[in-house]
Amino acid sequence: MKVGVPQETIEGERRVALVPEGVARLRDRGLEVLVESGAGRDYNLDEAYAEAGAEIVDAERLYGEADLVAKVRAPSDAEVERLHVGQLVLSFLPPVPSAELIGRLAERGVVAVSMDSVPRIARAQSMDALSSQSSVAGYKCVLIGADSLGRYLPMMTTAAGTTKAAKVLILGAGVAGLQAIATAKRLGAEVTAFDIRPEVKEQIESLGATFLEERQERSAAATQPAPARAEPRAGFAGLWDELKLGLGMSLDDGRGDEASADGGSQDETRAADAQGSSAPGGYAREQAEDKQARDRELIKGQLGETDMVVTTALIPGRPAPTLVTTEMVEAMPPGSVVIDLAADAGGNCELTEPGKTVEHGQVRVIGPRDIPSGMPIHSSQLYSRNVVNLISHLVDDDGELELDFDDEITAGAVVTHGGQVRHEGAREALGQSTEKAEA
Repeated sequence: MKVGVPQETIEGERRVALVPEGVARLRDRGLEVLVESGAGRDYNLDEAYAEAGAEIVDAERLYGEADLVAKVRAPSDAEVERLHVGQLVLSFLPPVPSAELIGRLAERGVVAVSMDSVPRIARAQSMDALSSQSSVAGYKCVLIGADSLGRYLPMMTTAAGTTKAAKVLILGAGVAGLQAIATAKRLGAEVTAFDIRPEVKEQIESLGATFLEERQERSAAATQPAPARAEPRAGFAGLWDELKLGLGMSLDDGRGDEASADGGSQDETRAADAQGSSAPGGYAREQAEDKQARDRELIKGQLGETDMVVTTALIPGRPAPTLVTTEMVEAMPPGSVVIDLAADAGGNCELTEPGKTVEHGQVRVIGPRDIPSGMPIHSSQLYSRNVVNLISHLVDDDGELELDFDDEITAGAVVTHGGQVRHEGAREALGQSTEKAEA
């Protein structure tokens, strides 16, 4: 099978789908690789690709000969016209927002593989490009904020005196949010984070940040009595309990069914809250309007003493939720900044304009676009590894394409096949039947 790597044509996009390291790995699997001249720009030169085993070609030959075209961004109208029946195209391709494009690819008989639709399961972690690129974005956004802030992030002691550490608030604790927390902490800031999913509190605190929560929730957590230590059971079950104790494990693990009547209802309530806040794959679920209003009031109370806000909240297939209103921005101190990672999805801040910096009063609201492209070396390297791992999953030991739709990863990632749109959300957006498409 031949894999083609064209140069990205979207203005400002500096990433490439495969770096020379990835080419070498695919060659080891028995695949041929065609790379368009200049695809790696000035950091992955044609010579490096040739040395890794790729053949350097022009775009016309690449689209004519490649069995699979690997890209970063979804194909443009001109690129769609170059794709032919039976050819695979692999790229970021969010199914619902890109439903019309997916429909056109299906009509052309193209097999579309969406990096957005790789299921978030343990087996597919090495193929999860959303996470790898979100990590880059979370890191970079703190640097953007620090550059715009006009003050130190860490506490600094100098001959002229001591300056206080900047206070940073991270909204959303997914991959991007957690990386933003870690980066801000490494730079010495005082970090607080908020997320509607209570289960991420431990992750936030493990990075040294403070979890922002409603006062009654904090009080309940502080006054909740510690559970009684479980004792080994009798008989054969007791032998298993003794072994667990010897290994340093808690006897409470796996014994949830034996919860006391006192703690049971509270545990069920917490579980229901967590289930209501989280969607499959660990994403946040859209909340009821009254819950959103309470969350905004909670955040507003923190903003009066916050120097930098980083917003990262996204809901798959939907506009980004509004977490920071104009009134909330007006409550921020002069000289503070908001960096909105959700700008492309409508923004978490009411004032965000994608690709622009808005000055409202004495506060800057920055809506950066395509942040990973601003770090093309590492973002391309990570994305390339995701692509190689997914392609390797889709081919057999001889390097030939083998699509097994009984496999969860293949079934999730392949969104068009045989002239049909396979993704349920895309079919619904196109007004098609939501019955499962035939493989």
